[in-house]
Amino acid sequence: MRDNPIVAGVDFDQRGVQHGHLRLPWSRDDSAWGSVMIPISVISNGDGPTALLTGANHGDEYEGPIALFNLARTLRPEDISGRVIIVPAMNYPAFRAGRRTSPIDGGNMNRIFPGRPDGTVTEKIADYFQRTLLPMADVVLDFHSGGRTLDFVPFAAAHILPDKEQEARCRAAMEAFNAPYSLSMLEIDAVGMYDSAAEEMGKTFVTTELSGGGTASAYTAGIAKKGVRNLLIHAGILKGELEIAPSQRLDTPDGRCFVFAQDEGLFEPVVDLGDSVQEGQVIALVHPVDRTGGEPKAYHARLDGIFAGRHFPGLIKQGDFLAMIAVPV
Repeated sequence: MRDNPIVAGVDFDQRGVQHGHLRLPWSRDDSAWGSVMIPISVISNGDGPTALLTGANHGDEYEGPIALFNLARTLRPEDISGRVIIVPAMNYPAFRAGRRTSPIDGGNMNRIFPGRPDGTVTEKIADYFQRTLLPMADVVLDFHSGGRTLDFVPFAAAHILPDKEQEARCRAAMEAFNAPYSLSMLEIDAVGMYDSAAEEMGKTFVTTELSGGGTASAYTAGIAKKGVRNLLIHAGILKGELEIAPSQRLDTPDGRCFVFAQDEGLFEPVVDLGDSVQEGQVIALVHPVDRTGGEPKAYHARLDGIFAGRHFPGLIKQGDFLAMIAVPV
């Protein structure tokens, strides 16, 4: 297989603090020998595990970048035992454009793994993570939020895995992150995900969904900042005590948790995020907008649980994700 063209401006084996870039050559009309410059920090001291921390896998999700740019600026080598690799904006072109996917090639970073060293810009970034960064890591945290089109109760998540020892490690790390909600997560579409790439290597992997709407709040940014430090403490990398608050455990046992729009029109939520719902309860209405007088289509919960995720924009199209109901554990 070809070598990846990305050149790291940091030495992963060097002790101390380094701030640099992953430089990916990108020849284009306005810069024939240009590059995509992806910020990266490496903080290393002594012996210990390696944590790989990423944000903006999707470029319109901001709690991760806020927490990780802050951590890269403030984390001191003398406070850790091990190594912390921080990439605050994994899909950097998408992050700079404020888009879920890359403006260069349309690539969805979280559906393109394992990537290709001779592929598109997004595929090359994915390949570098697949073959260079992930193998270094013991613990992997990938921040997500709902972006411009979704909104969630703020949760950390771990997946149900075939290897139950690995699943237990991931779940313990998720609980240490200590978001207001902790979710055993069923993915709607796991093909090509960074999550799966990390888990297939046996890594301890945690992800999040911290609200949404294409912005962040002081509350959700605070969850991200506290959570990443808790995770590093739990991993034995960062000195200190866990900062723990009450957290509601949730599960997504099967496909009944997810509701998709069968109609297009004006989206009206009938319950709010975090509300308890019962099977059969109306959770949203979709109003026809081509003329007045039409009856809205009602959408119902298919099981008892918590209204944990929803479509965010005011208009919805057929096939769009409409809602997620998670079950308290």
